[in-house]
Order: sequence, then structure tokens, then C-alpha cells
Amino acid sequence: MDIIKYDVYRQPNIGVYINVNDTIGLVPMGFAETKANKLAEYLNIEIFYTAIANTRLIGTLSVMNNKGILLPSTAYQDEYDYLKNETDLEVGVLDTKFNALGNVICANDKGAIVSPALSKEDCKIISDVMDVEVLQKKIAGSHLSGVSVKANNTGGVIHPEAEEKDIEIIADLLSVNIEQTSINGGVPYVTSGILANNHCIIVGSMTSGSEIMNLTRAFLN
Repeated sequence: MDIIKYDVYRQPNIGVYINVNDTIGLVPMGFAETKANKLAEYLNIEIFYTAIANTRLIGTLSVMNNKGILLPSTAYQDEYDYLKNETDLEVGVLDTKFNALGNVICANDKGAIVSPALSKEDCKIISDVMDVEVLQKKIAGSHLSGVSVKANNTGGVIHPEAEEKDIEIIADLLSVNIEQTSINGGVPYVTSGILANNHCIIVGSMTSGSEIMNLTRAFLN
């Protein structure tokens, strides 16, 4: 598994605009074909062009693992239908005021870490659609649990100010080794700058050498 630097729209916040699992990648409408082809090659995925809530913010607004994808209630019906018809995923909608689902939910194929701000009913939907056990937990004192942890099925990284006891609990639920790091030269919200599946890790172009070392310990050991 490699770690590769990449940018989107000439900036490093790749996790804001793109969402991937082991077989597919969702990129915004009009995304450059050459860049999409590179993503497909690196991650060994098929690319699908879509919008969510008529925006390019696919990574911020959705959550995906190898079993399902969750969309916010602001997603358009044709966006839902497209994903339902074109992918093999269970597609669910979470009707919550927290429309930026990627900021409040982190999921791999083994578990999901979810903001305590979401309801128990939301957690049930997350569990059903993604077929995982759900744990509600703040990270580094923040409700932004989703953007503070990024994991595939082999490793994960977490906000550099996360407490050790929380790291142990989250690592146990997701069944992976988790390392503390920032991304893109000091950004603590790691999901904003990482695309990860079980084939490859792609990081924002401003990720530093020490951050790459942390990512290597997390995902490649």
C-alpha cells in the first residue's frame, strides 16, 4: 500500500470533495478526467461523477464504507436515485440538522465513531445502512468526530489532541491501529486531507514529512 500526495482544485483539502471505498470513488461533476483517472489507478476503483445537495462537497456531506453510503436530507432525489441505481451499496438518508455527515461520522467496515450530537434514531440508521456497530464519542473535546478520525480496515489516524483513553476505545471499535497526526502541514481535522481505502492512502499535497511518517505507522505497519 502506498501513500501518495494529490490535490483538488489546486488545494490540498481532498477529503472535502471526494469519497471513496474499495471499489468506487465519488467525484464532483466536471472533475478533470485526467485527475479522475489517476485516482482510479491509485485506489483501484471505478469513478462515478455526482453532486450531493447540488454541491461539490461530496466528502463533507456523505459517509461511505464498503457496505453503504449515507446522504444528508438535503441531497436531491436524482442524486439518491443515481447512487442507488449505479452502485451496489445500501443507500440511506440521515434526516438531521447536521447535514455535513462527513464531519460527524467516521466509519470503516467494522465500526462507526459518531458525534454525540446525533440522535439514537440517527445511530440506528447509521448502523443499519453501513452494517457496523456505532459508538458516540467526542474527540479532542469536539463534536466533529467524523472529521477528527480517518480509518480504513487496516489502520487509522486521529486528531493530535485526542486523549489516549479515547484512542484505545476507538481503535478497539474500528479494530485497527490508530496514530495521532495532523495533515497538510498542521491541520488537526485529518479527514479533510485524506482519501483512504484498503489499496492506497492519498493525502493532500501540503502534507509534511513527519505527517507522512505518522501515516506510515498508522496504515502500513
